Amino acid sequence: MPVVRGKDIDVLFSASTIARRNLELAKEIAARDYDDLLVVSILKGSFIFAADLIRALHDMGQSPEVEFIFISSYGTGTTSGEVRVLRDIDNEVAGRDVLLIDDILESGKTLRFTRELMLERGARSVSIAVLLDKRGKRQTELDADFVGFDCPDYFVVGYGMDVAHAFRELPFVGVVTGDA
Repeated sequence: MPVVRGKDIDVLFSASTIARRNLELAKEIAARDYDDLLVVSILKGSFIFAADLIRALHDMGQSPEVEFIFISSYGTGTTSGEVRVLRDIDNEVAGRDVLLIDDILESGKTLRFTRELMLERGARSVSIAVLLDKRGKRQTELDADFVGFDCPDYFVVGYGMDVAHAFRELPFVGVVTGDA
């Protein structure tokens, strides 16, 4: 069990397991044969997953355009609240295939909001890729098109995900044991 900043962290998905799954996801995405693909990474938590997945897509011969959107869906603590755009994308989505990339699909509020926003702007299609899917936490009907792993009901950190701005840099997904 790794110890980071004095906290014990149980590894849920190792760096090598994530790397293998990213290659598999890239193959699944490339097989869709999107026409004019725009990848939109939802910040902050997805930045590492998005970077690795986009590089894997490149290795599959794909050259998507990449954008970033900063969506906030957390009020206080870890309870999901109002969804709003803090920083929008710069490119037009009208007539394009959009792939939203996020770290985790939990309540579904953030991804549903972002998907509907892209469709309202005229996207031809909107697909969703997530590293983790917590189906038991869903508060809206929404499924991802591409899922790295089904995630048990733990508060996870690492690989871009944080708790109180800590642990994003970890190369694996883990669970902080004890007081985070």
